[in-house]
Amino acid sequence: MLSLRPAVPADAPLILQYIRELAAYEREPEAAVATEADLQRHAFSDHPLVKVTMAEWDGRAAGFALWFLNFSTWEGKPGIYLEDLFVRPAFRGKGIGQALLRHLAALAVKEGWTRFVWQVLDWNTPAIEFYEAHGAKVMRPWLTCRVEGEALAKLAGGVD
Repeated sequence: MLSLRPAVPADAPLILQYIRELAAYEREPEAAVATEADLQRHAFSDHPLVKVTMAEWDGRAAGFALWFLNFSTWEGKPGIYLEDLFVRPAFRGKGIGQALLRHLAALAVKEGWTRFVWQVLDWNTPAIEFYEAHGAKVMRPWLTCRVEGEALAKLAGGVD
């Protein structure tokens, strides 16, 4: 019933659709400005920056996980950073989210990577409970920092 597979370039429109559905769920649909060209360039080029795992249920598009490698300087090893995990509402409760998490955890273990990290919105209680039930430790003392837009340009200060 459930099939997980690496995304292929022809999946870019569906991945973009998932991203937009996730942005709507997270109450920021206008923030999802990625394009198919962005996905083609960053996920399917000769040197991809991200990887995508597709989930299908009985051959129907059900969800995805978009991830990339990060690096722990303290441990001297890479890990997985899960940027997005999304399962369409009609397919929730079937173990698809769990299967995606397990798939990526197994990949990390197989490769000798030491961490599997992601973020969750503080208001998303169902997701927090789901992640904690699967062994995740919510790192409450850590705060995310982000610089973007004009602030990013200002920080760059004209440096090429």
